[in-house]
Amino acid sequence: MQSTGSSFAKPGHTPGPPLWLLAELTYRCPLQCPYCSNPLDFAQQGAELSTAEWVEVFRQARELGAAQLGFSGGEPLVRQDLAELIKAARDLGYYTNLITSGIGLTEKRIASFSEAGLDHIQISFQAADEEVNNLLAGSKKAFAHKLEMARAVKAHGYPMVLNFVTHRHNIDRIERIIELCIELEADFVELATCQFYGWAELNRAGLLPTREQLQRAERITNQWREKLEAQNHPCKLIFVTPDYYEERPKACMNGWGNLFLDITPDGTALPCHSARQLPVQFPNVREHSLAHIWHDSFGFNRFRGDDWMREPCRSCDEKGKDFGGCRCQAFMLTGDASNADPVCSKSAQHGVILDARREAEEAALGMDQLQFRNERASRLIAKA
Repeated sequence: MQSTGSSFAKPGHTPGPPLWLLAELTYRCPLQCPYCSNPLDFAQQGAELSTAEWVEVFRQARELGAAQLGFSGGEPLVRQDLAELIKAARDLGYYTNLITSGIGLTEKRIASFSEAGLDHIQISFQAADEEVNNLLAGSKKAFAHKLEMARAVKAHGYPMVLNFVTHRHNIDRIERIIELCIELEADFVELATCQFYGWAELNRAGLLPTREQLQRAERITNQWREKLEAQNHPCKLIFVTPDYYEERPKACMNGWGNLFLDITPDGTALPCHSARQLPVQFPNVREHSLAHIWHDSFGFNRFRGDDWMREPCRSCDEKGKDFGGCRCQAFMLTGDASNADPVCSKSAQHGVILDARREAEEAALGMDQLQFRNERASRLIAKA
């Protein structure tokens, strides 16, 4: 990994360190979730970084100030060197988090990860209903295995952290989802309504809940939250609504190239896990040092600060809060990443969000019409 000089004028913004490093170890995955945030053409990406290359990434990011390291994918458990990578990260002083579907997890591997120093395991579910979970996952045994592994994670002394991606086909079962989390003695539960990137954006017409569904689900979640707090129960419920029902955009990644650094399986460095779709040339750790990538590369400086902003963002008194919203969402929905995030009601393109809401009310697709994430579909999309 070598550093190169910069050949462009950087914006008047000096970034702090990349505190949060996400290592997308692989795009391989045994499941085929139709809301996966991996790029549609993941099957066409280059060779995965080796163990030694990943360890060097961890070392350089730590030198820059990164403190937390997430292991993600695809399914990171596909990597047989995962315990070795965890130990290397631990030895460097990271707080480490494994983000997994649980498929490929065993009690033996949990023990090896614990011995290597892993701090945190998050297991995702597709639904609280076995049939729906397995249909969305594309595996007849997924739900039973997830339950078994969730209990094993708890038995090994880890906090029970569960993630349910909710959408129009499971959100009406939100109460059963919460009940299952209580049964599993969950400590933290993220009820994250689908965010529309990657495969989820492709399947938006079949996944976006109606406003009524969302309001009901949030009301039930709040009722459970109050009930658990009254009982002094340790379980914490976090409810995340989709951007499409907001009037102001989120402060995506707390600002472009500000705190978050994502390294993809082939070593491409991104300021967020969805940025690969943008018409921006992003650097690769096989060609440049992380210091150069973070401080000097065009990709990481493209949307830093506010020099790039157009109206209405440029003169908006909220630009210091939301940074103009999500660049990937602006590109997906307007064709230009420099536009205001159309989630914002001030955006001239806000109508695309209103159209999506109407579509959810009037013409939603069934589960049988979803495009499931798998290698064959990815290759077909790449050729189209």
